[in-house]
Amino acid sequence: MGYEEREFNAGKDFTETTAECDYVYRGRIINLRNDLIRLPNGKSAQREFVEHRGGVAVLAVDQKGYVPLVRQFRYPLGAHLWEIPAGKLEVGERPDEAIHRELREEAGLVAGKMEPLGAFYPTCGYSNEIIRLYLATELTYVGAKPDEDEFLEIKYVHIDELYQMCLSGQVTDGKTLVAVFKFFAARKQMRLSF
Repeated sequence: MGYEEREFNAGKDFTETTAECDYVYRGRIINLRNDLIRLPNGKSAQREFVEHRGGVAVLAVDQKGYVPLVRQFRYPLGAHLWEIPAGKLEVGERPDEAIHRELREEAGLVAGKMEPLGAFYPTCGYSNEIIRLYLATELTYVGAKPDEDEFLEIKYVHIDELYQMCLSGQVTDGKTLVAVFKFFAARKQMRLSF
């Protein structure tokens, strides 16, 4: 029997339950928890994790197939990264509102058409953050208005060049990689001409 024919613990429930919730830190953007949990076997364990409101990211593609990329300094990494426009959800803000706000603030664009590209958990081992991805088309430039603490460089690259940048390691930002690869996986179904 080959490995592909074997099932390991198929159908078992491995849900962990919270016994005690302990907030170690509460901040503007994240909260840090150190919870006591019950394992499926009845034993206890600790789970440290980051609570996050979530965010949105947009792959904005114009009529000729060009995409705005934002270059900004990411302090935790000590490096500048090229990324698609993105941002965190504000308190009480819906993702469909946030994505239009972020596209306007960072790239100065308004989208005539906005479609969901799905969502993903960028760091499920230690955070509940979810990033919702969108595809924006029918773009109109209205002027960028970044937040006061955002210092951005914007450049436009063709979607095919961006795909190659992702493959070569020039683009390493997770949300950008996921959005570009999802776009290319679904491109034929979208019936786009570029």
